[in-house]
Amino acid sequence: MASFGWAYVDCSTTGSGTSTGPSGSIQFMAGALSGSTTGSYNLLFYTASVYGHEPAHLILSGNMTITGALSASAIHYQDITHIDATGSTFFGNTYDDLHMRTGSLSIWTTSPPAAATTAILSSSAYSQQTFVRGFGTNYTAVTSSHHTASTFEHILGVTKAGAINITIPSASVFAAGAILVVKDQYATRGGDSITLTCSAGAGYTFDAGTTYTLTGTMPAVNLYSDGANWWIF
Repeated sequence: MASFGWAYVDCSTTGSGTSTGPSGSIQFMAGALSGSTTGSYNLLFYTASVYGHEPAHLILSGNMTITGALSASAIHYQDITHIDATGSTFFGNTYDDLHMRTGSLSIWTTSPPAAATTAILSSSAYSQQTFVRGFGTNYTAVTSSHHTASTFEHILGVTKAGAINITIPSASVFAAGAILVVKDQYATRGGDSITLTCSAGAGYTFDAGTTYTLTGTMPAVNLYSDGANWWIF
């Protein structure tokens, strides 16, 4: 490559050896043994900003088939009609990554319309309902005399003997619609009890009370948040 901007490509020992095509086009062989290259408006490389494209952009107007691997720091899709992937896939690499989609979502045991297809999860953007074939949630064993519930907990099973205090943080922290289940799993608690308490001075309640006490033999309570207070059901 000379410093004054031209290149010699030995395409063939025969033919005219000409080069054609629009400005910025990527060259390819015009024909077998022609000795000539040509370009197309369908495959262009812009060194400067043109027609809304950023500088240093390769523009393909048409389809592309890749038989090997594609590596990119970022991929932007405008329209996807079909994805058929083999093996595991991973999305995101930090806890603050956010993955969003518009439309309904379904997860199946096999790809429809196979005869043995079973819906595992179905979430409809039309009805705004989600159905699951089987449901499991987080379980936390309470093994100390004092436990503070966390937003990632759903079922609290109290396995420790004696008097137990469980602090339930603000309903606003858990957000509206959050559900907590507290169950006494210790069969011989005797005269002791399990007491649910609010954080000091936080200003929220359990059914209008700042505490709620579970007494008797292996009681349980269900709580839901309306975003401001906890309610028992």
